[in-house]
Amino acid sequence: MTANTLRQAPQTTGLLWLLAPLWYLLCEAVTATAFDGYSYAYFYISDLGVAEHGDFEGRMLASQIPEVMNAGFIGSGLLFLLGLCVLWPSLEGGASRWYFLGAGVLHTVGITFVGLVPGSPANATSGLMTIHVAGAISAIVGGNLAAILSHFALRTYLPSAAQRLIGPVLGGLGLLSALLLVLHALVPDGVSERGAVYTFFAWQFLMAIALLRIPRAGASGASAVTSAADHRTASRSRGQRRQR
Repeated sequence: MTANTLRQAPQTTGLLWLLAPLWYLLCEAVTATAFDGYSYAYFYISDLGVAEHGDFEGRMLASQIPEVMNAGFIGSGLLFLLGLCVLWPSLEGGASRWYFLGAGVLHTVGITFVGLVPGSPANATSGLMTIHVAGAISAIVGGNLAAILSHFALRTYLPSAAQRLIGPVLGGLGLLSALLLVLHALVPDGVSERGAVYTFFAWQFLMAIALLRIPRAGASGASAVTSAADHRTASRSRGQRRQR
């Protein structure tokens, strides 16, 4: 990857990470509108992706366009992973960038299986529901871990301490909501599930804004922002000079 490509990575990733949550929420809203009686508080998100109609575990499934929600799951995951792969080579070295990549891959694989294997009565009977549940857990845990790890992995692009705290705070809240979902405690399952999912998308959206603002920063016609690629190259050069 060329130095020029690395310099453009924040803008490219920012655009992809901006599109991912917007695509997801659009698909969810459109599918929910066509689902008679759907409640954001009491239904699971993946109920929107089930083609079968009828009572299932006390919820009356009636999604009219499940393929739209499933496209939302898969599309948002792929957009996030693509943005991560574009940005990853420009991140500072160390274990944190590898953990960050691993968490991102876990999220994408999980949310893709959520869309490919719906949480339907037929899949519950056949045993495929295990894949759906595992995918949902991976998506939630992987996404919120990525948010938490961004405190370290994205520090080059997040100059202020407040920006670096966004990931740990939102990721921690997401994992707490996931725990409430598992325990079926305090709030309806639809609320705790969205608390576990929307925190990741909120983090992703805010990181997109931060990355897209980078090329616009500057003064007197000269940019005041040094790209991560230049930063890493300069750091390596200084290290080599010290060794000599």
